[in-house]
Amino acid sequence: MKKTLALALAATTTLSSGAFAQEITEFRIGILGGENAQDRMNSYQCLADYTTAALGVETRLFAPADYNGVIQGLLGGSIDMAWLGASAYASIFLQDPEAVDPVLIKVNLDGSVGYHSIGFARADSGITSLDDMEGKVFGFGDPNSTSGYLIPSIEIPQYKDGITMESGEYFGEVSFTGGHEQTIVAVANGDIDGGVTWADGQGNWEDGYNSGALRKAVDAGLVDMNDLVEIWKSAVIPEGPVVLRKALPADVRETMTALVANLYENDPDCAYGVAAGDTLGFQPVTHDMYTSIVAARQAVIGN
Repeated sequence: MKKTLALALAATTTLSSGAFAQEITEFRIGILGGENAQDRMNSYQCLADYTTAALGVETRLFAPADYNGVIQGLLGGSIDMAWLGASAYASIFLQDPEAVDPVLIKVNLDGSVGYHSIGFARADSGITSLDDMEGKVFGFGDPNSTSGYLIPSIEIPQYKDGITMESGEYFGEVSFTGGHEQTIVAVANGDIDGGVTWADGQGNWEDGYNSGALRKAVDAGLVDMNDLVEIWKSAVIPEGPVVLRKALPADVRETMTALVANLYENDPDCAYGVAAGDTLGFQPVTHDMYTSIVAARQAVIGN
């Protein structure tokens, strides 16, 4: 409770929390897919508790089955805040530029704000690169995922002539697993030959790197990284933004931005869960960070 009160006070503006209750009746946080819904809810519960203390209204967590559930919730006004992937943010911007504001971006331990799409396979499969994936089943996460589809769909065909993202052309099958955790488990279990997921690419492979879906899978005991091997890595991708609905009252947006910005300083354990691993917290970001992702999304997917 002491931490909760300290963080709430640090985040609150000159208005008292009672004033927020006159403007909003609840605050709703959406959580993108990547791991099972209960684990996602558990990781964010501390943030929900801090939000309730700071705003003085009930905080509700939403963990839809796919990325589109969060996207549509933000567009429709049923979700107020979420940490999105860059492609999911681009989708919202392309559909309604006035729906959300990107306010914060996750910071890696070295101060950078990027991550990678990581291709991987079982270590005992004999697959060590994309050259060995010809005729094999390649798994991708969610069509709205940056690292789980958008960036691989652009960069993997550039690896060499003849690679496409169409099933039966280079890869025996291109399949969607539904999310990062599903891809990791499917590869580990031998259900598919290879897959892609996200990681900051820093730290040790055996730990699942410092942050990302592999790190979360290791923490959950779902996989031993010694059983997996990296077969491909994308160029650096900008971390996705924490976004807030533009229609929220300005003081609510200011308070929530400050709360998340101060989360690591006030409660590193909570920040670890929210940020999917080790981090230095979150820093300010603007739409300019994502113009290239918006263009890529529009070219590949449309919106």
